[in-house]
Amino acid sequence: MIEQLDAIHQEALSAVAAVHDEPALEDYRIHFLGKKGTLTQAAAGMRHVAKEDKPAVGQKLNQVRQAITGLVEERAEALLAAKDATAAKGIDLTLPGRRPQEAALHPLTQVMHRGISALRQMGFTLAAGPEVETEFHCFDALNTPVDHPARNEKDTFYFADGHLLRTHTSSVQIRTMETTAPPVRIIAPGSAYRRDEIDATHLSVFSQMEGLYVAEDVSVGDLKGTLERLFHSIFGPKTPVRFRPHFFPFTEPSFEIDIKLQPKGQEARWIEIAGCGMVDPNVFAQICQSRGDDLYDPDKVTGFAFGLGLERLAMIMWGIPDIRWLIENDHRFLGQFAKA
Repeated sequence: MIEQLDAIHQEALSAVAAVHDEPALEDYRIHFLGKKGTLTQAAAGMRHVAKEDKPAVGQKLNQVRQAITGLVEERAEALLAAKDATAAKGIDLTLPGRRPQEAALHPLTQVMHRGISALRQMGFTLAAGPEVETEFHCFDALNTPVDHPARNEKDTFYFADGHLLRTHTSSVQIRTMETTAPPVRIIAPGSAYRRDEIDATHLSVFSQMEGLYVAEDVSVGDLKGTLERLFHSIFGPKTPVRFRPHFFPFTEPSFEIDIKLQPKGQEARWIEIAGCGMVDPNVFAQICQSRGDDLYDPDKVTGFAFGLGLERLAMIMWGIPDIRWLIENDHRFLGQFAKA
């Protein structure tokens, strides 16, 4: 039987030279290694081999099978290489290569990441809430009276069942205090919605990032230091920051925040960038009523809140003159931020 196996091996060595394409290679494989192939039929004769000869015959059988399998694999690689070489014919290798398109995060995402990174270093954690809200979480709990302009249908998107699209992410602050005992230190980035006419400086949907810190003995100094650190992280450590008295229903005292920047080719000027203030005691009273306890008793805790628009930050940082460019998905515009 060893002579038979040697003959099969020699036949395989001779026949492989005539294999010039993949169908012929498959026929070759089936002829020798298939279920009814020459080598398979020879292997079936092992039952007739004498017991003392079986080790030598079995070893020879494995050697021939491995040799023929190797021939099939080598021929397959050679055919593939020849196919690739044929496909490459006619290609002009002197043509300049095409540079891959550089990817970049959207400018709003870049701004948000900068703000979150700076605030996380100060101990703030991320919080989220629903964009479809109740009037209580969006207005009542934030000390906003029923006759406030923001509650008018001309300014806010209402649903038939009384729910609304949140007009700010301050509702996340309320929901967080309802479910979390103080101290609380959160950032709430997300979308907000208002019935604004869309123009170069307004959209009906925009991105906000708000923060809240509530604990014992939180002061205006804590508020000022936190926000100065935030804006120095975003715009540079030497950026002047000032606080102006203002009014918001949910903070008392309240402030507008300006930063002084020098746009290219222009004189330095103050730019309004955010609003903030100490949480109004009436807000804490509403939280205590909602929770059914006194953990947020305004005699026990104080806190500050702040909010800023990410679109405004992005427009200031990169000198973008039209807010609509941020939502048009024009690659010519967005591609500029790949190296930002």
